[in-house]
This record gives sequence, C-alpha cells and structure tokens, in this order.
Amino acid sequence: MYSYLTFIIWLFFSINMTAQVRFAVQYLPAATTTPLDGRLLLLFSTDTESEPRFQVNESFQSAQVFGVDVEEWNAGQDKWITADAYGYPVRGLGDLPAGVYNVQVLFHRYETFHRQDGHVVRMPMDRGEGQQWNRAPGNLYSQPVQIRFDPAQTEPFRIVLDQVIPPIEPPADTKYIKHIRIQSKLLTEFWGRPMYLGAHVLLPEGFDEHPDVHYPLAVFHGHFPADFGGFRAEPPDLGLEPDYSERFRLHGYNRIVQQEAYDFYKIWTGPDFPRVLAVEIQHPCPFYDDSYAVNSANVGPYGDAIMYELIPEIERRFRGIGEGWARLTYGGSTGGWEALAVQVFYPEAFNGCYAACPDPVDFRAYMTVNLYEDKNAFYRQGPFGQVPRPSARDYLGHVSATMKSANDMERALGDKNRSGQQLHIWEAVYSPVGPDGYPASIWDKETGAVDPEVAAYWRENYDLSYMIKRDWAQLAPRLQGKIHVYCGDMDNFYLNNGVYLLEEVLNGLEPPYRGEVDYGDRAEHCWNGDHTQPNAISRLRYHRYFIPKWTEELKQRAPEGADLESWRY
Repeated sequence: MYSYLTFIIWLFFSINMTAQVRFAVQYLPAATTTPLDGRLLLLFSTDTESEPRFQVNESFQSAQVFGVDVEEWNAGQDKWITADAYGYPVRGLGDLPAGVYNVQVLFHRYETFHRQDGHVVRMPMDRGEGQQWNRAPGNLYSQPVQIRFDPAQTEPFRIVLDQVIPPIEPPADTKYIKHIRIQSKLLTEFWGRPMYLGAHVLLPEGFDEHPDVHYPLAVFHGHFPADFGGFRAEPPDLGLEPDYSERFRLHGYNRIVQQEAYDFYKIWTGPDFPRVLAVEIQHPCPFYDDSYAVNSANVGPYGDAIMYELIPEIERRFRGIGEGWARLTYGGSTGGWEALAVQVFYPEAFNGCYAACPDPVDFRAYMTVNLYEDKNAFYRQGPFGQVPRPSARDYLGHVSATMKSANDMERALGDKNRSGQQLHIWEAVYSPVGPDGYPASIWDKETGAVDPEVAAYWRENYDLSYMIKRDWAQLAPRLQGKIHVYCGDMDNFYLNNGVYLLEEVLNGLEPPYRGEVDYGDRAEHCWNGDHTQPNAISRLRYHRYFIPKWTEELKQRAPEGADLESWRY
C-alpha cells in the first residue's frame, strides 16, 4: 500500500513537472546557411503602441523578457523556451499571470572570438547600430502577435523568426561633417579579428579657405553617435509632428532639439566662435555601445587605440595641431567619466577636461553602493529587515528602478556580461578576466553579495577619485587647472554622490588642483554646469558651451610660443 501510494504521488508530480507551458522557436532557412550562436529572447507586453522589443528597461514599467543561450542552432530546429529561462521582471515563465499579451521573439546573434589572452568567447559584434540588441542588423525576430497565455497550458506555443533587421547605411559626408573609419592594429590583435574605430569630424567654418591653418581638437565623449549630434544646417522641419518628453514634461521637444541644432550651426559658422575640430568618436565594443576609452583586461586596449591610432589619424587628415596642449576632452554621463578618465590616464595628451554628470568617479558611491564597505549591492540590511537600494529616480526623488531590477534585466538579456547594458559594461571595463574568459563579477548575480577581491581590483585600476589622490604627487604638474566636473544634485542615477566624494578628495590635494566642481539645484542627469538654462536645453549645448570656455582657459595654460591666433580668424 505504501509503495503504491508513493508511486501515485511520484507520477502526479512527474506529470506536472513535465507539463509546463513552453514556447518552440524556429527560424527560416533563408536567414543563414550556418548554425547560429546567441541569446534567444521571448518578450511579453500589454502595450500595443510599439513592439515589445522596444519596451524592455530597468524600471517598474518594463515589458517582460525571458532569455536563454543558444549554440549551434540550425534552421528548422526547435529551440525551447521553458520554465528554466531567466525572466525579468517576473522570474519564471510559469509565474507569469494568465492573460492576453503582445508577444515577440528576437534572436541576438553572437560571434566567436579567439582572443589574444588565449580565451575563446562568444560575444555580440556591433554591426553599425551601437551595440543595441533590439536594433542590431542581422538579428532575427518575429512580428508581434497577440496570444492568450495560460501558465497551465500544456500545448506549446510555436513562433517562427521570419524577419531580419536590415543593414544600416553609414552617414554621408557633408560640407561640415566628415566621417572616417580605421582598422585598429591594437584591437585587432587583442580580439583576434578585424576591429575598427570611427569618428565624425565637424570642420570649422573657413576650413577650405585657410589651407595653412592647423586647429585644436575638441574630443566629445559619449554613447555611440550615429552621426555628429546637435548640428543641423537646415531650419527645423515645420511639418514635424510635435512629441511629448515625459522626462522633461515638455510638448514638442523634438522641435526644440531641431531648433537647438540649427542654432548651433549658426553659432558654429558665425564670426565669433573658436575655429576648432570638434570630434565625436565611435568605439563600440562587443560588450557595449562604447568602450569607456581606457585599456581593459576584458574589453581590450581601447585607450591606447584611440590615443595612438585614431586621434593622430584625425589630426593628420584634418590638419590638427597634434599636440596635447591643443586638445580638449569633454562629455556627459558615460562621456563625462571618459573625459575625466582620459585626462587622468593620459595627463599630457589633453589640456582640459569638462566632465558632466559622470558615471561613478568614486566607487564608494557606485550609484547607491559603497563597494568597499557594503556587503550587499541589492539591499541595505539590518538585523531584522532590509531595504532595496535604488538605482534610478526623478528630480523629486521618486524611485523607478533598483540595483536589483537593473541587475535582473541585464541578466535576462544576456549572461556573462553580454546584455549590452550599463552594469555589464562597467564590470567588463573594470574587472579582471574570470576563469571562463568573461569578466569577473563585482557581486553575485543572484544574491547581490559584493566580492571584495574584485572591488579591490576596481579601486586600484579604475576608481578615478582614489587614483587621483594616490598619484597626485606625479599628476599635479600635469593636471592642475585641467579638471572641471559638473553634476545635478538630483541626478537620475545618483551620480552626484560620487562627485561629492571626488570633490572632497580634490579640495584636500596639495598642491591645489585649481579646477572646478559645480552642482545644479534639483537638476537631473546630463546637467553640464550652465545655470542659465533648464536641463532640457543645457544638455543640448555641450559643444557651444564647453569649446569657448576651454579656448579662453587655454590662454592661461598654453606653452610659450603656442599658436593661439591663426585659428581665431
């Protein structure tokens, strides 16, 4: 009797364990003739205004995504997405509430890299889109379809990937904007395959009319630019349908953006603007839309490749002065960190950095985590309770995302730091290589427990605040007067916390750093130090704000005999 009852219980649970809701996915033979590696993403949404692939984010309003790794996938072969797939915001497929959903499947393609360090890794290669999984040319996807979902359903859902994201046309040269692309020897050697760097170069007014003039170089850092941003030689499009910016609570913000770009064109070509080469560089890597412009164990020698391969080529082709005293570096957010980082890592290669709303410049304030003292990145923990650590807010402090939600979203989009998102690129840049060839994790992805050994590696190699203080005796003669940092005190990602700590370090240096740190009252992300404009406007004025500011300061720091006149026509 006991054995029979045990068998019935076992049979009941076995049936229920195997009879789980699941999706079978295939792709058409016309898509490719070779087996595929990559990440298969199943997406659910209740919003039909756009495709589910464009609705995934770290906030509480995110669409649902489940992700599984796929290797050696052939056309016509079923790949299954089951309860084992990692999900965000809902963890498991069987936990998703029954209902009617807009459903889509996308396959993010990986390639195999045989790296210089001996590791073989599978990674997504940028294909001209700036490392965006939902827009990457060559990725396969299905058209959204509405389904009635029930987690108790045993009959599998079947979806065919019958769409391919098309290639992206590179931008064409114009009178003022030129584009270059070079193969990097350093990066090609590191990644074991051809790797490229690019740049959009904004030529000064009168460039062709003054063939003997050589120009300073203004290097703008930021996320992957499809073209030179914020410059428009035509008046705003009168037929443009006005949109609404939720972030800035403004109607017709798209028209404002076009007007600001046209205004900059008129200022740039006007009689009083400094004649410089303004450059936006393209350096997407297999981890992100941007390499962070420094050398890294996982990402490769992007710092040296940009400094010693790309920038000299830009200056050679477009008559740059080609000396460190005549170079400016500036940017915001990712670009703010990069601007400060390259000034610190290559102190004599630039003569001033203007870093706005920089990514964490002091890892004691890694957004809302102190990586050197906090034991857990997801929660503040007491003896009996815990509070989630926030990661995103608005100017009133309303929280939209947490460190855990950001972690979980990236984990669903790609394991081994292959999501193409923010936390994963920080780990890729700052961490040592793990045993499997992928970046070592700063914290446990499931529990949030911080790894103190990885944190110590970060501090010694990429904590800019710590490094400036540690190395100030050698850096002081080369950095005095060059450091300018700006941040809104209600930065959406709590980046002002790191700036506060950096400011304390800078103010305590001897000899003095002779730079500037400034804050915008209730200003959100991208505030750049301009107290005369709201954030919605000032964020569009980096070039017109920082270039004249720098050229005035240059008069105080240029070496004796430097040419400060020929390019001021």
